Amino acid sequence: MATIIIPTPLRKYTDQNRRFETRKNTLSEAIDQFVEEYPEVKQNLLDEDGNVRSYIKLYIGDEEVDPAENGSLELSEDTEVSIIPAIAGGMGWTTPRRNVAKNISSLRLSDSA
Repeated sequence: MATIIIPTPLRKYTDQNRRFETRKNTLSEAIDQFVEEYPEVKQNLLDEDGNVRSYIKLYIGDEEVDPAENGSLELSEDTEVSIIPAIAGGMGWTTPRRNVAKNISSLRLSDSA
């Protein structure tokens, strides 16, 4: 059976399941089965036209899936499909927290002088 790896943000809609196993032959069929099994996932995974949302990436193994090929990609028994949602927010990669704290401390010191 092929396996869909469910990311943490979607697990609240899948009874906290981490994996979904399917015997479907194509990625498109597997996704359809997945959202049939867990209907609340659909609004977060698919757009109004039934396509995977633009901010969600699908991978088979280490290879990103082109959304245009979604319906034609065949799955084998050992295929692992990963759903990777975009993650927003945070401080970014350019300024580590320790530097921010250090900069704030130095501002306080210089303000009091």
